[in-house]
Amino acid sequence: MTQTEKAEAFKSLHVKGTPVILYNIWDAGSARTLEQAGAKAIATGSWSVAAAHGFEDGEKIPLPLVLTNTKRIVDSVALPVTLDFETGYATDLPGLKENIRNVIAAGAIGINFEDRIIESKELQTIEDQSARVTAIREAAEETSIPLFINARTDVFLKTYPAQHNEDELDEALRRAEAYAEAGASGLFAPGLRDPELIEKLCERSPLPVNILVLPDTPPTKKMAELGVARISYGAAPYRQMSAALTEAARKAFADA
Repeated sequence: MTQTEKAEAFKSLHVKGTPVILYNIWDAGSARTLEQAGAKAIATGSWSVAAAHGFEDGEKIPLPLVLTNTKRIVDSVALPVTLDFETGYATDLPGLKENIRNVIAAGAIGINFEDRIIESKELQTIEDQSARVTAIREAAEETSIPLFINARTDVFLKTYPAQHNEDELDEALRRAEAYAEAGASGLFAPGLRDPELIEKLCERSPLPVNILVLPDTPPTKKMAELGVARISYGAAPYRQMSAALTEAARKAFADA
């Protein structure tokens, strides 16, 4: 498939009630493993990519390395590849647009783009983040690639799960409306666990909703019933791999 065909195929996977499962990877080897396991698309996780290269999350891994790693992933599989691009490695719109052009040049057909201010617990204003989403869409259109912009809102990460409420839901929906108008393709709401709030978000969001799997999120089938269109696993796969490696190594050392 061409890059455009991959982008179109990836978008078509986002069906409310029949969610695409993205078991997040970090390098070409893990991408190939997921492809062989039956994945329909490949998604990186920023935390995992950073950890695999010896960095902390939060855009601490150099952008050139992110782009090189992305290209190696794209070249290693036949599936669409979407990149967890955090806040885009730029605070200004021209710099953001240039970075998006480079992401597309590396072969990615989608990004996660969060509204948190990097190295802060605060969120961008709706107006500022919408302008950033618009800039991304404009950069993508310049390349003629229909980039899937998964607009992440960290509204539900600002409070403990037990405190999630209708006010936060309303804020997330205001952001979904604005981001959709700015050119976003999907809405990512990490941290949201409550089934009732998930269902309301899916019902009222103008964008297909992505939920992050956590120990206390509903099971996949339940999330499908609630209307979720995309389910991702974040850093969990890398942590599972690391735990298995640690256990195997300890056993090897103990048997020596």
